[in-house]
Amino acid sequence: MYIRSLELKDYRNYKELNISFDPHINILYGNNAQGKTNILEALFMSATTKSHRGSKDKEMVNFDKDECHIRTIVDKDDIAHKIDMHLRKRGKKNAAIDGLNVKRSSELVGMLNIVFFSPEDLSIIKSGPDKRRRFLDVELCQLDKIYLQYLSKYNKIIFQRNNLLKQIYYDKSLITSLDVWDEQLVDYGSYIIKKRKEFIDDLKVIIKDKHDKLTGSLENVTIDYEFNVDADAFNDKLKEARDADLKRSYTSVGPHRDDICFYANDIDIRKYGSQGQQRSLALSLKLAEIEIVKRQIKEAPILLLDDVLSELDSDRQNYLLNSIDDVQVIITCTGLDEFVNQRLPIDKVYHVVNGTVTLKEE
Repeated sequence: MYIRSLELKDYRNYKELNISFDPHINILYGNNAQGKTNILEALFMSATTKSHRGSKDKEMVNFDKDECHIRTIVDKDDIAHKIDMHLRKRGKKNAAIDGLNVKRSSELVGMLNIVFFSPEDLSIIKSGPDKRRRFLDVELCQLDKIYLQYLSKYNKIIFQRNNLLKQIYYDKSLITSLDVWDEQLVDYGSYIIKKRKEFIDDLKVIIKDKHDKLTGSLENVTIDYEFNVDADAFNDKLKEARDADLKRSYTSVGPHRDDICFYANDIDIRKYGSQGQQRSLALSLKLAEIEIVKRQIKEAPILLLDDVLSELDSDRQNYLLNSIDDVQVIITCTGLDEFVNQRLPIDKVYHVVNGTVTLKEE
């Protein structure tokens, strides 16, 4: 699997763009705020229908336009597939695969698998639990259509249930409506919990090997999935928490409150790890993510590195670059630094200046 090309029209600061990629190493370089990350965002949109930044659709449309177009050509088993996406400032987005309209975002799952690595990911270990849940959800949504559907439905039910809890404060007769929402919450939430646990179980084994190689086996890394409630006990715990939820007007039980705990030599790295330890673990986490995708879909995902190399010291740079020789990589950076030129066999280099992308010749 690799991305052959990307076309953009009226997307962020790009009025028109047509860029082709090499199946191996691709570099996009230029000063900050020129549009490098926008290209990676568009590729991520093609895989997930969402922005890695959490931006709304209307925010990705050029300021002077009402809609924008993304077209990504993906090679799978030497066959080219076309992913089209239209985003609008008003109205819903539309997507199509090989000219056929996609009714649900889940239909895109598996067409393009991407692992995104940005400077923000280096702080995933010490950030809040919402960042670590997002890490789980982004990958699981790409690998499992049912997970994507259930997560979307679960989040909507949480929103509706919380609104109902607020309304019950003023109208007690509405309390009987909670049972309907609770039943659905347990159904969808239990699947999410089980799939997250399976993912973490796979991750535990793989990340240990990655981290051993990165640190020279100096740290014994373990991961625990800290679920707020076990799937089998979800229904009972939700009932037990009802009175408290009514007082708080908030749903306190469910996978929306899960977390992942990381230990190095039995020390909680989230709380007590040094910045170096946290960054090493974040790097191992991303490389383990690539390996999980390889094992599940039987081919390598595309790796997007958004200005992350400049945030790593030379040892971590070397380890990362030596670990990605069998995947297509698209890297953004502010300059063609010496460490990139010397350590990486670059196949294509593009210079990005204010929404204009120029291929740098040998």
